[in-house]
Amino acid sequence: MHDSQQYKKEQLTIDLVWANKVGLFILIPIVIVFGVPFYWVWKSQLSFKSVFGEVGVLDSIYIFGVLMAGIGLHELIHGITWAIFAKRGFKSIKFGVLWKMLTPYCHCKEPLKVKEYIIGAIAPAILLGILPAVFAIFNGNVGMLVFGMFFTMAACGDFLIIDLIRKEDPNDLVEDHPTEAGCYIYRKISD
Repeated sequence: MHDSQQYKKEQLTIDLVWANKVGLFILIPIVIVFGVPFYWVWKSQLSFKSVFGEVGVLDSIYIFGVLMAGIGLHELIHGITWAIFAKRGFKSIKFGVLWKMLTPYCHCKEPLKVKEYIIGAIAPAILLGILPAVFAIFNGNVGMLVFGMFFTMAACGDFLIIDLIRKEDPNDLVEDHPTEAGCYIYRKISD
């Protein structure tokens, strides 16, 4: 990192239990933003059977597999994006699971500028959540809509961390917290 004498360090974390509750709450606006337009566009072609069909064991396994792959991809997108900005690239990226909360994570071991950190934090929400949900509105794919809404909701913790740092100077530094959901902000000390 840059000369640590030039920065004041502050820890910013979120409570994962609270983040999960907020995630359920934001499902309401997510359904309004994506589900309502989807319904308006495709209502003449929707029926219970067309949406749910006959979900069997293999379908359930497929859905579970897609969700697990999406969760892994979510963390990988964080890692790839932060590695682009990190001086040491992927050597600065670590993946793991907070087992007590069954929460996978991606950890960047070096400080990034606030704006770089935010790009990496929001990238999975855009790529796995918002874009698939928007595409679903245009192509009528219910599975893609549900996938997009789920992964927009799954980014709730990322949104909360972004909210903690969004008003910081974009050139100050952010370092992932190594054991908590959150980060350290390094604010440049003025002379």
